[in-house]
Amino acid sequence: MRRYVAIWFRHLKTDWMVRRQPELKDVPFVMAAPEHGRMVIRAANTAAQAKGIDVSMVVADCRAILPGLQVFDDKPELTEKALSALAGWCLRYTPVVAVDNLDGLILDVSGCPHLWGGEKPYLKEIITKLRGFGYDVRTAIADTIGTAWAVSRYGKITPMVEHSYQLEAMLPLPPAALRLEAPILERLEKLGLYQIQSFINMPRKALRRRFGQTILTRLDQALGQEYEVINPIQPVEPYQERLPSLEPIRTATGIEIALKQLLEKLTARLNKEEKGLRKCMFKCYRIDGIVQQIEIGTSRPSRNVAHLFKLFELKIVSIAPALGIEVFTLEATIVEDISAQQDALWDFTEGGNGTAIGELLDRIAGKLGADTIHRYLPDEHYWPERSVKAASTLAEKPQTRWRTDLPRPIHLLRNPETIEVTVPMPDYPPMLFRYKGELHNVSKADGPERIEQEWWLNQGLYRDYYCIEDEKGARYWLFREGSYEHGDPKWFIHGFFA
Repeated sequence: MRRYVAIWFRHLKTDWMVRRQPELKDVPFVMAAPEHGRMVIRAANTAAQAKGIDVSMVVADCRAILPGLQVFDDKPELTEKALSALAGWCLRYTPVVAVDNLDGLILDVSGCPHLWGGEKPYLKEIITKLRGFGYDVRTAIADTIGTAWAVSRYGKITPMVEHSYQLEAMLPLPPAALRLEAPILERLEKLGLYQIQSFINMPRKALRRRFGQTILTRLDQALGQEYEVINPIQPVEPYQERLPSLEPIRTATGIEIALKQLLEKLTARLNKEEKGLRKCMFKCYRIDGIVQQIEIGTSRPSRNVAHLFKLFELKIVSIAPALGIEVFTLEATIVEDISAQQDALWDFTEGGNGTAIGELLDRIAGKLGADTIHRYLPDEHYWPERSVKAASTLAEKPQTRWRTDLPRPIHLLRNPETIEVTVPMPDYPPMLFRYKGELHNVSKADGPERIEQEWWLNQGLYRDYYCIEDEKGARYWLFREGSYEHGDPKWFIHGFFA
């Protein structure tokens, strides 16, 4: 069954100001903006409201009431910025957090409260932390978004609505608890309908005729008869595990223990679904609101706890716990199917041990970086620089065989580089060549080997390759593009032999 928490920030802007200027805590102040040539109040703190000053009042009138009132310029972008930051902070309690208009948050907490010992301590934890930050909040938890929203703003008994008790919770509340527009609320008030119980049992046709479809939709949403969709601030990872800590974790040992527990839970789930992870992110939510995270990747799907922990272990030192970590999460961001027996990756014979090789490469990549490891496969092209391609995964198999009948350099340049040569006769190998300013005298040569492009790419182009050894014993792979019969051909160096 779904459960939702609604959080209402009663003085979001002014609380935000007090967090940055603590000296304003007990001082009446407002935030105002110009409107039709007058300064109108957009937000007022608790101390100002206690003096009879509230939103929509004119600043000049308020100063007549309270001469010492402090006025600050309103910041229109502040609400969105503050709510986005608070929504990100709430991700430690649930993966589904949405911003609710201009003064609240909606949390889909289905399946989360038990990690904190139940709904009551769960809700208390959220309220205590937010109030500790200086925010004046009201919260409620219910089966539907509509009921949680209504109780958090208008409820007077308890913020906890038991399962299937939406109707009982909504009856004594005012119509405004249904999130209705102002014209509808004015009509209800004129008719003396001051509570939801005054009209909830009226015929639906009569309600629709007098107040429109909106009132019926809001009632159905609050009572759970119509599903309400929220837009979370970030996509929900389907493979995620959470672990709150009773006491803040400050040591590397504590972080490692939490990581192992999360890996065991996540891999057990992956094992049941015959899947393995390719990328995984470990997040640590600190008391001060900062999130520390590390990420690993594997060359092939894996659910080996020991191997995955070793990859994370290389990066745990980068986590700074500061005053302590209160919640840990582990997210498998990329998951692939994995069979009981994996095919070997490099050795395609029955005796190959592809799993061990893949895990070795993962550890190397964890230390040196994934961009330091490359695997290439033969490609169906004749020109050497096009005859190889990078493998997308270690499980990818070659579609053709490697060319082994003729010598090929151990180091092939990505792009051939031009050189200056001296040849005794056309179609002969060079006697000497100059590469990067250095002159090389040729002592041995073998060739030519003619390599042509595929006819569908560029018909008529060909290269004559020579294996060259200079007087120092270094060996090179050179080629001539074109022939001397059609002018001066160009010479290039393309690779180096061992």
